[in-house]
Amino acid sequence: MGETVLVTGGAGFIGRSVCNELLARGHKVRVLDSLIEQVHGEVDGSRLLPADVELLVGDVRNRDIVSKALSGADSVINLAAEVGVGQSMYEIERYTSGNDLGTAVLMEQLIEKPVRRIVTASSMSIYGEGLYRDADGRHVQDAERSARAGQGQSWEPLDQQGRPLTPVPTPEWKRPDLASIYALGKYVQERTTLIIAGAYGMEGVCLRLFNVYGPGQALSNPYTGVLAIFSSRLLNDQRPVIFEDGEQRRDFVHVTDVARAFADALELPQAAGGVFNIGSGHDRSVREVGQALAKALGKDDLEPEIAGKGRIGDIRHCFCDGTLAADRLGFRAAKDFGEGLAELAEWVAGQTAVDRVDAAKAELEARGLVA
Repeated sequence: MGETVLVTGGAGFIGRSVCNELLARGHKVRVLDSLIEQVHGEVDGSRLLPADVELLVGDVRNRDIVSKALSGADSVINLAAEVGVGQSMYEIERYTSGNDLGTAVLMEQLIEKPVRRIVTASSMSIYGEGLYRDADGRHVQDAERSARAGQGQSWEPLDQQGRPLTPVPTPEWKRPDLASIYALGKYVQERTTLIIAGAYGMEGVCLRLFNVYGPGQALSNPYTGVLAIFSSRLLNDQRPVIFEDGEQRRDFVHVTDVARAFADALELPQAAGGVFNIGSGHDRSVREVGQALAKALGKDDLEPEIAGKGRIGDIRHCFCDGTLAADRLGFRAAKDFGEGLAELAEWVAGQTAVDRVDAAKAELEARGLVA
């Protein structure tokens, strides 16, 4: 029998897919979302969600609206968060308040109105640099590189002898290395969930999401996922801008796979207390992805613009080792990347987007966060 599930941030890109998945599994869904303009644009929030979803518009930092949202809820999926590595490096109060304080208010209200299980969205950003292997075959968890690579200096992390390190899939046991305020906040959300759930007889689960993509992303938000940012540029006949040299590698996972992972994490008994990577298990260079998206949109002539500069807080390589999620939850991403990219391109072609990428880049440069 289905539960009543509160989804905070449920009107967002990932949240809407999660709501659809929960409804398909027979759950009753209530959403709490502040519908901020940067994420949602100037739209009627009630039109973003299926008719069967109950929508409460409000801020997760407001204890009264959170208490109301929790009334009668059996479980919670916590997606509410400010999103964006670059922006977090100068809008520090906004990100700390939205992510850290928002989670704190939710947890305090859960003490008064406990639920069976809380599933919180964490992020691959908490790893900082992913896991590497050195020339002698040893794992390196704390790879470092210069934040401001000079002319001729490698973008790649090197060992103490100056030898290049080889990136390998990153498992959950890798030590966190918090390289941005956004990463710090996601780690706070993760740990707060597990601490409070354990202390008050609830079950906590955290999912460390890799690069989520798919139809419905906020194309006019220059701090969202890289594929949405590229889409906005291409839709406006502009070349995608890629920092560094474009060879940094990431793991792109489709939003429908992520929604399935959240529903599984909510339902499966063996998920309780766990922290799981959620990715596709395939790594791709950012340049390769930019070229593939341009081709899918029929804009092959718009080759990515390689900035040759890095952003403070960015990492070089991080991609998913999904062994634990496969073993414990039976989770494996199902969506083929080529198919998912074609689906994204078809959706993007029917959208309009305000290209704010240049303005966002200028903001970072003015604050000394690009070099």
